[in-house]
Amino acid sequence: MRIKYRVTLSFEERAQLAGMIGSGKAAARKLQHARILLKADQAPGGPAWTDEQIIKAVDVSPCTISRVRHLFVEEGLDAALNRKMPTGRQYRKLDGAQEAHLIAVACSTPPEGRVRWTLNLLADKLVELNIVESITGECVRNTLKKMSSSRG
Repeated sequence: MRIKYRVTLSFEERAQLAGMIGSGKAAARKLQHARILLKADQAPGGPAWTDEQIIKAVDVSPCTISRVRHLFVEEGLDAALNRKMPTGRQYRKLDGAQEAHLIAVACSTPPEGRVRWTLNLLADKLVELNIVESITGECVRNTLKKMSSSRG
C-alpha cells in the first residue's frame, strides 16, 4: 500500500513526542496520536512502520492513522495532536423585527389558490417583501418552532 502522506519528524519533534509519552500527562487521544506519529516517522533513524504494524501496536483504525498523517503533513504537529476548537455558536438568521414580519405574514391570508401557507411560500414571501435577502423553508420552520405563540 502506498502512503500518501509521509511523516518525517525533526529531532526536536521526536523528542517532544517521546517526552509527552514518557510523562503520560496528556489526554489519551493526544498520546495515541503521538505514538502514531513516532511509529510512522520516515526520517532517517525513524522506525518507518507500516500502517498495519501501527494498527496492531497502537490499536487504532486505519482511518485514524490516515487522518493523523494528513493533519501532520498539511497543518503541522500541533494540529495532529490537538482537537480543533469549535467554531462558536450558531447565530440566529432572523432578528426580532424580521421574526415579527414572519409571524405577521404567517397569520395573514395565504396566497390565491392556497389553503394555507407552506414553509417555502413563507420564505419566498419574506424575500419578496425585502425583509431578508435570502432564507430557506427550514430556517422559517425553526423560527416558528421556537416561537412561544400558537398559530392555531
